[in-house]
Amino acid sequence: MPTLLPGSVDTAGQRATLGVLGGGQLGRMFVHAAQRLGYFTAVLEPDAKSPAGLVSHHHIQTAYDDLAGLAELARLCQAVTTEFENVPAQALQTLAQTRPVAPSAAVVGIAQNRIEEKAHFAACADVSGVTCAPYAVLETPADLQAVLDERADLLPGILKTARMGYDGKGQVRVKTTAELAAAWAELAGVACVLEKMLPLTAECSVLVARGWDGQVVSFAPQRNVHIDGILAVTHAYAGNMPSALAERARAAAVSIAQHLGYVGVLCVEFFVVEDGSEHGGLVVNEMAPRPHNSGHYTIDACDASQFDLQVHAMAGLPLPQPRQHSPAIMLNLLGDVWFGADGQRQEPDWLGVLRLPGTHLHLYGKEQARPGRKMGHLTITGPDVASVKTVARRAAELLGLPGLDSI
Repeated sequence: MPTLLPGSVDTAGQRATLGVLGGGQLGRMFVHAAQRLGYFTAVLEPDAKSPAGLVSHHHIQTAYDDLAGLAELARLCQAVTTEFENVPAQALQTLAQTRPVAPSAAVVGIAQNRIEEKAHFAACADVSGVTCAPYAVLETPADLQAVLDERADLLPGILKTARMGYDGKGQVRVKTTAELAAAWAELAGVACVLEKMLPLTAECSVLVARGWDGQVVSFAPQRNVHIDGILAVTHAYAGNMPSALAERARAAAVSIAQHLGYVGVLCVEFFVVEDGSEHGGLVVNEMAPRPHNSGHYTIDACDASQFDLQVHAMAGLPLPQPRQHSPAIMLNLLGDVWFGADGQRQEPDWLGVLRLPGTHLHLYGKEQARPGRKMGHLTITGPDVASVKTVARRAAELLGLPGLDSI
């Protein structure tokens, strides 16, 4: 990847342009970061009113696998990324024939399939020092029978579809062999992974950025709180988890990115398990080949955000080691905030929230609020952890957010 300088124009008069497949909020924040550096942007997204499409220089309104749309994206851009992992891998392969594409179709394909993802984690465990929870693959009735007969040690567990599972979707908790058989039937017998439930004490994630030249930088781990499988609160400050575990998670995430030959921003999610376990207190859960919800705090609390680093990586620019200048807590804003206890629509108390010191509101430009839909986030920064927690609790109270007991 030759370096694509900010604001540059080639001999044919074409401005330096970065492309993104997907028009959601991650694409929108990538577009904002790219434009701030002087790049033009192009978004390929079928939704006419998508968050990213509305703010980009170019919006190619086609399906992700539309060949004419992909050709137009390649014509406009010097490099292309994706804002979500469920984009068709074939679309990335098509673009890669004429343009640098990162992450690659092969890497995205691994992240799209839990079976391949866990095999990758196992393959690099010796280097990363962290492995995943014990699991079994269920693709055929014979696989199910083998688990029923021989792997009772995996119960209680979580049955997860191999594909298209996110934010708690495609997951069923099972305690007995009978529940396992019934759950697999309920999921229509699709390829699944049965993962042993471990005694968790926390969840965390690590953001890594890797360039075309192999340069790697990373953020300190952030501790995450999920409710009903959806991220609710992110704690990003020194001491949010034991320092030894934090360093292990950070090193493991870098090793995973290196093992993949990854380019761009990668998020690796971990479970923190009870001390004294065979896993050494840490297991890897999954990875997202893109910027991540848990890293949104970096926009307001760091001198370079995860989206800045994604732009740098895509354009072949140097990757600065990011520095966090303020402790932060990020509160995820779902569509539920727009509805009262009686189910009637209401306007959130933005005036009350924005009176609080250190609040940074980000709304994604989505027209319709629905329960469970990610509509925005609120990051609270301050001079110290205590003041950040105090403001975060008050903001959560004003908005009626869950997870207060975790702040």
